[in-house]
Amino acid sequence: MREIATRPFAAAVAAAALAVLAVSAAACGYHLRGTGSSLPARVRTVAVPVFKNRTTRFELDVKLTRAVVGELVARGKVEVAADPASADAVLEGEITGFRAAPIAFGGGAQADRYTVTVTARVELRERGAAEPLFANPAFVYQQEYEVPRGTSFEALETEAIDKIAGKFARSLVVSILEGF
Repeated sequence: MREIATRPFAAAVAAAALAVLAVSAAACGYHLRGTGSSLPARVRTVAVPVFKNRTTRFELDVKLTRAVVGELVARGKVEVAADPASADAVLEGEITGFRAAPIAFGGGAQADRYTVTVTARVELRERGAAEPLFANPAFVYQQEYEVPRGTSFEALETEAIDKIAGKFARSLVVSILEGF
């Protein structure tokens, strides 16, 4: 009987300890990984030139660049400048790989699920700085994409790339902001 009576007390002590720990961590400036929300204060504008496309996928460069700009604008932490010469920092990208590999097959031995992988070299450099604020020579975004029965990936490629571009951009922008 005594063991049952001490359980609520132990739970209350544990909850109080967690609350004190959380308040202490917040007071010291710690934050959870992935919750960074902005670049250094001196970076107010970022230019995003069209990514270079080293793949054979038509308009992949335009779609990924447009999605990255859209994600930066949606977060509202920096302004996106059209001219790199007038921006505080420049985000450059080079798409080095695009692969759609079938991973599941339906009736008639036709692929109905693909893993789509986009690889890019990305660098965010403050204007005039020797060292980049963020650099990843092999940023990889991978996602599974389902193709409806009776349809090929090639028939839906434009739609698939549009969807993947948005998620690629979100993943990239979060990766960039995580360090700040």
